[in-house]
Amino acid sequence: MTVAAADIIPDDWPRWSRTRPTLIRTLANGLTNRSFLLAAGEQQLVLRRNSVISDALDLNRDTEARALHLADSAGLCAPLVYCDPEHRYLVTRYVPGDRWSPDNAGAFAQLAALLRGIHRLPAIDAELDIGDKIDHYRRSIDTGQSPLRSLQSLHQPVQRHVVAAGESGNGKVLCHNDLLADNLITGADGTLYAIDWEYAATGDPFYDLAVICEGQGLDGDQREKLLAEYLRHPVSDIDRQRLDHWRIIYGYLSLLWYAVQWSCGALGSRSMGEEISGQIESLSELISITARGY
Repeated sequence: MTVAAADIIPDDWPRWSRTRPTLIRTLANGLTNRSFLLAAGEQQLVLRRNSVISDALDLNRDTEARALHLADSAGLCAPLVYCDPEHRYLVTRYVPGDRWSPDNAGAFAQLAALLRGIHRLPAIDAELDIGDKIDHYRRSIDTGQSPLRSLQSLHQPVQRHVVAAGESGNGKVLCHNDLLADNLITGADGTLYAIDWEYAATGDPFYDLAVICEGQGLDGDQREKLLAEYLRHPVSDIDRQRLDHWRIIYGYLSLLWYAVQWSCGALGSRSMGEEISGQIESLSELISITARGY
């Protein structure tokens, strides 16, 4: 469905632009929000319209704004232009570039440096409470629907990893919590930026590592390389086990996230149902593999 530019550009645009913005094109829409590339004078901006199911996805826009201001001041994200106080939308500068790839020269060193930069930012008072997040998602899911019925069998096995991850942690820091391929952009000057901070919160830094490992589909050697670059010391079995706990937790949260969208009707295609079923199977396999490894 085509959307008119007048319906896209907010009426209060004078708060963040001296000239009336014009629509260049729709950017690839994520599963949560809609984003558009705008021209405002000589600048190119990204306007992100926030999802109507933000509450079901447990998104805290005030927390996102605080994290963005910190990241912006450190040059770690797309430069921030405006956060709508009513949480309808967000405006940032457009950063043209390429997605981070593990195949690029020096990729893991660059990504590890970005991670350490994020984790050095001041912590904020909003914490990623894994138990609360899981409970919130589960309350928003109709597990009577196919293919969500088999989700119930994963809950108790995952809980053991939640407990173990909490016991193995050594401090909490500000985390991005959604460093997937689309959210890691290498700019024209070679700088690596993290974009889309809507899941940012204080938490365990190994969760960020787990998101990257699972989201990027890193193999064992690549996970080892990322850990070594990030930790800057030889990787121990304890480090590997800690990462595995968080890989399972992230896999479960990601699965619940898709299930929430399915239950809300945002994702209703047959292929998405097959994707959810595949994720359930993959997570079950990962839980079994890690159990044998310990």
